Amino acid sequence: MTPRIWAVVAFGVLLVAFAVVAAVTVPWHRAPAPRADQVAALDDFPQDRLARSRQFRAELRPSGYASLALGALVALAIGLTPIGARLVELAGRPFGGHWLARAVLGGLLVVLIGEVLTLPFAAWRHTIVVRYGISTQSWSAWSADLLKSYAVGAVLGGLALAGFYTVTHLAPRWWWAFGSAGAAALVVLLSFVLPVVVEPIFNRFTPMPDGELRTELMSLAARDGVPVKDVLVADASRRTRAVNAYVSGLGPTRRIVVYDTLLTEATPDEVVSVTAHELGHAKDGDVLTGTLLGALGTALAVIAVYLLGSWSGLLRLAGVDGIGEPRAIGLLLALATLAGLLAGPGQAFVSRRIEARADVHALDLTGDPAVFEAMQRRLGTVNLSDPDPPNWEHLMFASHPSTVQRIAAARAYARGER
Repeated sequence: MTPRIWAVVAFGVLLVAFAVVAAVTVPWHRAPAPRADQVAALDDFPQDRLARSRQFRAELRPSGYASLALGALVALAIGLTPIGARLVELAGRPFGGHWLARAVLGGLLVVLIGEVLTLPFAAWRHTIVVRYGISTQSWSAWSADLLKSYAVGAVLGGLALAGFYTVTHLAPRWWWAFGSAGAAALVVLLSFVLPVVVEPIFNRFTPMPDGELRTELMSLAARDGVPVKDVLVADASRRTRAVNAYVSGLGPTRRIVVYDTLLTEATPDEVVSVTAHELGHAKDGDVLTGTLLGALGTALAVIAVYLLGSWSGLLRLAGVDGIGEPRAIGLLLALATLAGLLAGPGQAFVSRRIEARADVHALDLTGDPAVFEAMQRRLGTVNLSDPDPPNWEHLMFASHPSTVQRIAAARAYARGER
């Protein structure tokens, strides 16, 4: 068989594997959260806080949607015209047009243009979150974090570009096979590496001092059968007043991370409740599931790109001869942008189902729906989230159930509804 036929076969096998993993691991059904309970929960919110949260979200929307739209338009303009190919050539010119220089520097240049053009919207967003007291960052601190994120992205992106185009250069007929396997392996590797290498670049983590709360959190993990290495406190207060906690890492790198803002804003019982939710992700292997689905999805994307490489009309639009050459980086970015926009609502749906399952886990583990409800109300109030956002927005973008949905689920749980 030809490489293309093998690619079609591999794509079909991986697609079936992706569907099977998703069917087995994603909780397609969620616990009841009756709308009547949601309305009652919304009525319990102080009206002044509710109005402030909705005003905050209303002010954020224009910058968020404008940035999303501009980013997509820039990606399409660069990728579906010869502009992208010319930019890649320009980036590689100081190095004699070497293919590796084009691949790495051209790819970074194409991405940087989109980042720079949408930067004003990020700055606009920063002014809003500062004005509402969510962000505690000065402009200098905000800029420093922005530069750090660019640096991390450049290092990871440069390595990925160098690896991908080395494969396409050395194996022009079979690069899809090596590239898909390498991309999947990279997703798995980053799941282990990012928590211990990248997270400390943005936050300082210190072990939680010995005491009643630390003992309770470690005991909670042990009772749940989730081994954790440590309980760490992140100095989130130097950046935000928002509260959060999470379980980070896989296997030997797993640890409970608590924002220092959570320790000052919430009661110990509420900290235990939110930690129980995060332990639910580890207990049900949600990080592993996300890693596996991400690896399969990335491998499918690489093969899909290879198969699209025979579409002559698409190549003519981009002004390139083949989709595996560095000059086609802009086209790859455009395809990735379109794929992300189309897949976004589905990813959000799956995320909401997983988060709802973790909520049930927290209720089962703590047996205290009243504290769970109090914690959700505190999260919504401190983080200024809209407790009952517009349905279309929730369906398109929300990664978690809304605050009133989570409170309604806790009230249904308290009544014995499962």
